[in-house]
Amino acid sequence: MTEASTRLERLLGGPELAWLRTRVRARLERGGSLTGTVTLTEPTGPQRAAIARLLGKPVTSGRTVSVRLADVDEVLRRSGVCEEGLACAIETLTGPVERRAAADAARERAWQEAFAPLEEAVSGNEELTAWCEGVRQSGLVRRLLSEPHQAGPVLADLARVVSSLPSDGEHLGTFAARTVGSSHALDPGRPLATLAFGAARVLGDTPDGSGAAWQRAVWGAVGLLKDDVSSTVLVLGFPGDDGSPTGRALAAGASAGEPAVLTLRQLVNHPPRLSSEPVLICENPAIVSAAADRLGTGTRPLVCTNGQPSAATLHLLRLLHEAGAPLAYHGDFDWAGIQIANRLFTTLPIRSWRFDATDYNVAPSYGHPLTGRRIEAVWDPALAETMTTTGKAVEEEIVVDDLVGDLHR
Repeated sequence: MTEASTRLERLLGGPELAWLRTRVRARLERGGSLTGTVTLTEPTGPQRAAIARLLGKPVTSGRTVSVRLADVDEVLRRSGVCEEGLACAIETLTGPVERRAAADAARERAWQEAFAPLEEAVSGNEELTAWCEGVRQSGLVRRLLSEPHQAGPVLADLARVVSSLPSDGEHLGTFAARTVGSSHALDPGRPLATLAFGAARVLGDTPDGSGAAWQRAVWGAVGLLKDDVSSTVLVLGFPGDDGSPTGRALAAGASAGEPAVLTLRQLVNHPPRLSSEPVLICENPAIVSAAADRLGTGTRPLVCTNGQPSAATLHLLRLLHEAGAPLAYHGDFDWAGIQIANRLFTTLPIRSWRFDATDYNVAPSYGHPLTGRRIEAVWDPALAETMTTTGKAVEEEIVVDDLVGDLHR
């Protein structure tokens, strides 16, 4: 220790002046100026003595003692103990001071860089952009991954996951291995899985819920499967065949005029033989029940999405398309129905089945009020404007007679 540092330690060091060093260091960290006064309440005798020794004059005997920082700076410079002044003295005694404002700015830049890949991945998608901003504002990422250098790789993986959704009906582990290189990356409890699950809810427009079945539904809505038996599709009127277990299950239902429920496992492991006969698609199971009740074995093939199409539903529709079957879809005339239809119309070459602006205008007028955010229909630019102007929602059940009439062979 040099003579200068020894003198500085004797003058400004020691436990009696720790409070003063702490106050000055805090100001330096905040980027504040070393002007004005600092006050100590209820000082002890040794603290009074240390202040007097520092300033070279007695201190008052009141309940508080105030010290002008300019006086301390002058003492240090004039005495030669620290010619650079008070700021230099504090760093000599307590270590280098990181200016908090600069550190905070650097940290914020690091967070911006960490989020950049995700923000680029969601650009162009209004719902995902809003979700990304909500995640950032909520502080969820900072709670899961406290430092930007930890969050950066996870957010980059999240960008790859989001860019690959929706999937075409893939096991969750297989999808994770394909997109981010680890089959366990989307296992429950991992930060990436928590964040990706939120994105899946937005993309799949899945309502609030809880439990394992709800979690499967959220992943399933974007084509990801936690297993291959929980994803199902409801069908009616498929003749089936004798060449596979799935074909025989369809044949049994068709011969009785009853609906059949197929799992994704059945469709993947034992795909039925499908023809090029046109297939109609509805959104609500009530249409399937009505067709089974009224038409029985005389119905044309019908597939029901039962809301958002499951992975099993999408897989069956792809098989039908590959077999050359023309596909046509009808759903609810509300914004959720338009969103479901948009997904189908942009995934496969599907045409409208009584589901455009003209059909909406001739539907009965006793639908409930139309609520929610407007969504444009990709297959009919006039539909969203017509629905907005009229302001009513028309569920499939209201036009069930027309739909069942179309299903009659």
